[in-house]
Amino acid sequence: MADRDLSMGPREGVTYPVRVQYCGNCSMPIEYCEYYPEYDKCKQWLEKNLPTEFEKVKIDEEENAGGEEEKKRQKRGGKDIDLKVAAKFFGTKFACGSSVTGDDEIVIQGDVKDDLFDIIPEKWPEIDEDSIEDLGDQKR
Repeated sequence: MADRDLSMGPREGVTYPVRVQYCGNCSMPIEYCEYYPEYDKCKQWLEKNLPTEFEKVKIDEEENAGGEEEKKRQKRGGKDIDLKVAAKFFGTKFACGSSVTGDDEIVIQGDVKDDLFDIIPEKWPEIDEDSIEDLGDQKR
């Protein structure tokens, strides 16, 4: 078995108490903002309220520019919408099962079709109602 230090107590190099800074936009710790669907709003809040943290985020983005960010956020039809986050939103909103099943498809269990046509343009204004397709009941 690998030797791991599982001892309790303070660690060297860490100042206590640990202070965590939270984002005023998404209310998550700043290091998790990049996973929030409205990351741009988080960056705006950081730039205005915590400029030193914003500089750190900006430097990190420049170092990781390119491929990794494109993998995290799936672009659909020119829209920058994270399908996994959208599926989680639907599952929470409708208290049902929801999952990403294809390149540009989310399957939602339950009879929520009528509500979707209202909620999608509300949550994501960049999506036109005409571009939403109902594929009906399909066996998987």
